Amino acid sequence: MSIIARRGVMFVLSSPSGAGKTTIARRLLEENKDLTLSISVTTREKRPSEVDGRDYLFLKKNEFDRMVARGELLEHAEVFGNFYGTPKDPVEDALASGKNVLFDIDWQGAEQLRATMPEDVVSVFILPPSRKELESRLRRRAEDPDDVVKARMEKASGEIVHWKDYDHVVINQDLETAIREVAGILTGATTRRERQPGLEAFVASLLRE
Repeated sequence: MSIIARRGVMFVLSSPSGAGKTTIARRLLEENKDLTLSISVTTREKRPSEVDGRDYLFLKKNEFDRMVARGELLEHAEVFGNFYGTPKDPVEDALASGKNVLFDIDWQGAEQLRATMPEDVVSVFILPPSRKELESRLRRRAEDPDDVVKARMEKASGEIVHWKDYDHVVINQDLETAIREVAGILTGATTRRERQPGLEAFVASLLRE
């Protein structure tokens, strides 16, 4: 952690399904000790490769509804008939301790986060190089049946049109290049003067030496 007191950022990654945001997110987490993943809650079924509590917290619909009613979610949305949301308390605790929090969420969730905590959000939209490549990536993933892949492709246009709402846009043509670009955005966001409330005291101490 920095020697200077700082407040973390809410680092939002969004994209149409299959564009690579989850792969990029995992690499960022592996390479950045000051970055923690916001674990969303969801009512959808767990995929074979997923682990409860690592990828998502898998809930029954009535449990999800209780969290919404109690105001325990920063954002929530329905996607393909399933519900997703971000628990509030872990995020606020992490930011206050100087940790950056990574969000792998869709445009609806990003919009709600910007509305509730606008000064803390830095957002990046990941675009695929083409629709053909997007469909190819979805099929290579081999975790969704054909009808779900078709639905995701049909929904992609409605997601892509929200690219203008984001602070930064990265085209994921080459994964390693995209990862470097997104990592650079995160570094720039965390070193902004307003994210480091301890700077004033630190500079004052330098001037006294």
